[in-house]
Amino acid sequence: MKAVLVNDDRSLRWDDVPNPIVGEEDVLVKIEAAALNRADLMQREGNYPPPPGCPEWMGLEIAGTIVEVGKKAAEKSNWKVGDKVCALLGGGGYAQYANVKYDMLMPIPENCTMVEAAAIPEAFATAYLNLFIEGKIEAGNTLLVTGGNSGLASVIIRMAKAFGIRVITTVRSAEKAEAIRDLNADLVVNTSETDIVEVLKEQLEEGHSVDVAIDCLGGGVMGKCLPYLTHGARWIMIASMAGTKTEIDLANIFRRNVRIIGSTLRSRAPEVKAKILASLVRDVWPKVKSGEVKPTICRVFPIEQTEEAHDILYKGQNVGKVVLTVE
Repeated sequence: MKAVLVNDDRSLRWDDVPNPIVGEEDVLVKIEAAALNRADLMQREGNYPPPPGCPEWMGLEIAGTIVEVGKKAAEKSNWKVGDKVCALLGGGGYAQYANVKYDMLMPIPENCTMVEAAAIPEAFATAYLNLFIEGKIEAGNTLLVTGGNSGLASVIIRMAKAFGIRVITTVRSAEKAEAIRDLNADLVVNTSETDIVEVLKEQLEEGHSVDVAIDCLGGGVMGKCLPYLTHGARWIMIASMAGTKTEIDLANIFRRNVRIIGSTLRSRAPEVKAKILASLVRDVWPKVKSGEVKPTICRVFPIEQTEEAHDILYKGQNVGKVVLTVE
């Protein structure tokens, strides 16, 4: 089969690799679409290696058709050849086929195309993990999501709104604010014109302070925001695109019981990921079917054009998910 490999100069090539060997608990999926994530860029740069046992090539989420089911996978699940599925991977999605442990698969939700389904597993699982497991957010709470134009943020915003949560998000231009209008965030802050710290201070004074923040930016502004959260708020760091250093008033942290949480999905144990996927199917799939929650698709490229697809993310030009299709 073929997969996208990284050359020594970090360029990419679509080249031959060994066919997967299906284990007893594995299901072999013929990949039809694979979505991009910023973790793929980090892996391409050599800064985010795949977990042990995973293929060397990139790709965390796919959609496709089951073509083989291992013996124990057939005994422990209801999967069968021909089922249309999407899957969460430790790596290896930029390819024609992928071996997937049976409990890392989900049925494609009703009202979803194959391209949309490929954009679901990593983003939706990360959103669910940080909203409901790490954030323990509840209906009526206020959520802050930084970088509202990203593929992940677009999922978090829609999922939060579907569960009755008030959402504040940030972007860095008027164009990006307009581009995410259909996500229906309650407040969109263009940080090129407005200081998010002042906004959070006003929200606190008006009784609408942030209960949970999901932050992919970090940087110096992160520490400045912490004094203006709800007592007992959770600030969840999932990336640090704006920098890894900030200054924090520790007295404010313990007086207000603010919790700072570092969170990545990829580092979770397989059994934890399996529980999150089962929760998605139970809690979120009905909202996907109804149209309340869906991935935002920015661009679609054939997998042979993965470099062009990556450039969209490198340049921060995406509003929503970029997806690769596999013939």
